[in-house]
Amino acid sequence: MSHQLETAWQAADLVVLRDGHEIDRIPTNDIERVILVCRRGGDSPGDLGFAVIETHDDHVLLPAESGIAGRIHFERQAFWASKACIYWADESQAPLPRRLRPGLWLLRRRQPGYTRLPKSELAPMIGEWPLEGPQTWEQRKWQRIVKSRLLPPLPRHKR
Repeated sequence: MSHQLETAWQAADLVVLRDGHEIDRIPTNDIERVILVCRRGGDSPGDLGFAVIETHDDHVLLPAESGIAGRIHFERQAFWASKACIYWADESQAPLPRRLRPGLWLLRRRQPGYTRLPKSELAPMIGEWPLEGPQTWEQRKWQRIVKSRLLPPLPRHKR
């Protein structure tokens, strides 16, 4: 049986829904870091394998099919830019605990599903991941454009 998993904003909370019913709620004030684990360099939103949302106490894993890329890349951009909490990791260098790993075996998932774990369980592994950031999708896109044109980087303006 297939269950539709999705994410949505409700007021200031990121809500996880399964078949239209709320199964988790993450207040934005609790979000410390978002790690987008991507394939093929993460140059397009479709490269997202899964996201890890780190809160004060937990890590929430969300598969790309949940729509989390849209919530992070295209919605509430000013919020994400001011929070400066989005990091990027290459899927090949971001291993998960064995029970969560995707696999090619017939009965295993291609990507990790929705899971909420105590921070202590996943933090040691995440500590080993080479992360890029903090950087929003828009900042990442412009960095790629600058690199591709071999232009000198734009000076940063102090606020």
